[in-house]
Amino acid sequence: MKIVVIGGSGLIGKKLVTNLKELGHDVVAASPSLGINSVTGEGLAEAISGAQVVVDVSNAPSWEDQAVLDFFETSTRNLLKAEAEAGVKHHVALSVVGTDGLLESGYFRAKMAQEEMIKASGIPYTIVRATQFFEFVESIAQFSTEGQTVRMPSHFIQPIVSDDVAAALVVYALDNPVNGITDLAGPERMGLDDLVRRFLSITKDSRHVVTDDNAPYYGVVLKQYSLVPVGEARIATTRFEDWLNRATK
Repeated sequence: MKIVVIGGSGLIGKKLVTNLKELGHDVVAASPSLGINSVTGEGLAEAISGAQVVVDVSNAPSWEDQAVLDFFETSTRNLLKAEAEAGVKHHVALSVVGTDGLLESGYFRAKMAQEEMIKASGIPYTIVRATQFFEFVESIAQFSTEGQTVRMPSHFIQPIVSDDVAAALVVYALDNPVNGITDLAGPERMGLDDLVRRFLSITKDSRHVVTDDNAPYYGVVLKQYSLVPVGEARIATTRFEDWLNRATK
C-alpha cells in the first residue's frame, strides 16, 4: 500500500515512516526539507499520486496566531485538494486532546480549523487527538519558569511517549476510516505540577515547582480536565518514569 506521511521528517513522522516501511508498505516521507511542501504545493501532487492513505503529522513552524492559522488552513486545503484528485481513500490527521476546549489559544483555534476542513472534505478520515508528549515536558517547564520558580497548575494531564503515538498511528492508518475523532493518551493521569516535579527531580534540576491553578498553560488557563480524554480513549503502555529513566541514562 502507498502511504504518504506529511511531516515525515519530524519527531512523529520519522518514527511512523520507519514503522510503516518495516511492515512492507510503500511510504513517501513528505516535508519541505525533502522537497514536498504542503503549503506551497511543491511536489505534492506527485507525492500523493497513487496513494491510498495520507497521514498528516505536520506542525506549524510558527505558533503566532495568524501564522499558525495560515499554515494549517493552507496546508490542509492543498492536501485535501490533491487527495481528492488522486482518489485517496483515507486521510489521517494528528491533533490534540481537548482542542475544542482550548480555543483561547491561537494554536488550538488553528487545529480546530484544520479538523473542520477535514470533516467537510468528503474524504474518509480519522482524526487522532493525542495528549502531550513526554518529550515536551522540558519545554512546558521552561515556558513557565521565572528565575528558579516554575508555576504550574494541578490540573490533570495524561502524557504519552512519541513512540507510542507513532505505533498507534500505524494501526489507524491501516484500519478503516473512523469518520470521526478518536483520543489517544498515556497510561498515567497526574497533575501538571506533579509531572514537572517528577521531571525536575529525576533530571536533578534545582528549579522549584509552585502549584498555581491560575498559571497559564501556553497562554491558556486550564480547567481540571482540559488536557485529558473525558470519554473513551486508546491508552498506550509506556509510563513516564520508565521513559525518563531510560532517556537520562
